[in-house]
Amino acid sequence: MSAASGITMASMSTYAILGCGSVGHAVAEELVNEGKDVLILDADEGRVEALRDQDLNAQQADIVEEAVVEMVSDRDVVLIMSSDVSANANAVENIRAADGDQFIVARADDPVSADELTELGADVVINPSAVIADSALRALETGELEYKATQLSDVIDGTEERMAILIHRSPDPDSIASAAALRAIAASRDVEADIIYEGEIGHQENRAFVNLLGIDLESQDSIDLDDYDTLALVDVAKGGEPLVDPVDIVIDHYEHEHEYEHDTAFSDIRPNVSATSTILTKYIQELDLTLDQTVATALLYGIRAETLDFKRDTTPADLTAAAYLYPFADHDTLEQVESPSMSPETLDVLAEAIRNREVQGSHLVSNAGFIRDRDALAQAAQHLLNLEGITTTAVFAIADDTIYLAARSKDIRMNIGKVLSDAFGEMGETAGHSTDASVEIPLGIFTGLETNDDNRDTLLKLTEEAVKRKLFEAMGVDSSSSESGNGN
Repeated sequence: MSAASGITMASMSTYAILGCGSVGHAVAEELVNEGKDVLILDADEGRVEALRDQDLNAQQADIVEEAVVEMVSDRDVVLIMSSDVSANANAVENIRAADGDQFIVARADDPVSADELTELGADVVINPSAVIADSALRALETGELEYKATQLSDVIDGTEERMAILIHRSPDPDSIASAAALRAIAASRDVEADIIYEGEIGHQENRAFVNLLGIDLESQDSIDLDDYDTLALVDVAKGGEPLVDPVDIVIDHYEHEHEYEHDTAFSDIRPNVSATSTILTKYIQELDLTLDQTVATALLYGIRAETLDFKRDTTPADLTAAAYLYPFADHDTLEQVESPSMSPETLDVLAEAIRNREVQGSHLVSNAGFIRDRDALAQAAQHLLNLEGITTTAVFAIADDTIYLAARSKDIRMNIGKVLSDAFGEMGETAGHSTDASVEIPLGIFTGLETNDDNRDTLLKLTEEAVKRKLFEAMGVDSSSSESGNGN
């Protein structure tokens, strides 16, 4: 049936099925039900008689005989469905040897026979075992999701007062969207929940995301976790996991390094998808919730942001989740989120980073000096990635006695998160993944000097030399001869 569904085109109106076992019979019935002209050839006389009793056009013939070629010469499509794969190969070879130009679908039983049939001239090769296995896996996935959705609902239903949904430090769209979706699931079960974050929502695009969609967030500094009887961690791993134990719910697309002392009532960690928003979308579908436009817009943007508009590590699950969300999303708001205005300080940071850039090969490292808005570094790193010939960028600066560094990479051979960890992991706090990472390093640890107004320039020079050297070394390039942005 799956084979037929792929070839029922208007221009293909006549079919021949060679070998009519259980697979061929199922295909024949489907085609006849669609009103197609189907000729069945099979060597088994009893089977042919039984097919004729069902008013099917069946004739007795051994599919390996060359005479079969003439019998099917007027057919648009030939489906060779015998369980004898060597006979199928002979049939394909005979038809092609006679310059037959029919569209041929042939049955294989393993990858080796599939390759052989393709080489002999089959246009499409199907493997019933693989189809059955794929169907079984899809059924297993569906059943597992149904079970997990019930389990998640039971944990939420156990909330007596209020649920806290904790997301990672300085949260990004995937974290915020996933939390908004979990809060919507809780609301559908008459449970109130708050989304709680640490740090700041600094990146202008992230601020625009929260403000335009009107998503309410609570700073962890303003609440007491003891006021909540259910605690959920959503998309926290890549930003440094909150030190909260015990927790009731963990949902993420990254494995957690922290081992929880107490058993978690519900856990769903899926490294095989690229966004936690994808996981929450699947739960909303499974629970058959009416999708709020704000949540749908947030989830769609969360998936798009995490996959760089489906250009980074995108999985089929991410694509199907995005396709489901697309009709419900507010695309005018999405456009506003994706094109936020650039603040004057961000523009200054970008200009400083361009002036101070040092390039070795396709790698760019730059010092943005002393800054107030450290989130401008991420935007500068992203913008510099658009320079011709650049595949990896790292922009650093000093703020509040701390060195902040943001890095981006589109080089598939480089894991920029590992680069930062190798260079600074022993002295600073790193976060991120293969294409997007950051690090924070206490300035005193790095330089051994205290900061004051008299030594600012000295500190900056020491920091610049050391950071650039360590980064280029970790990237595997020699920084002794490099292109400078200062006209040197």
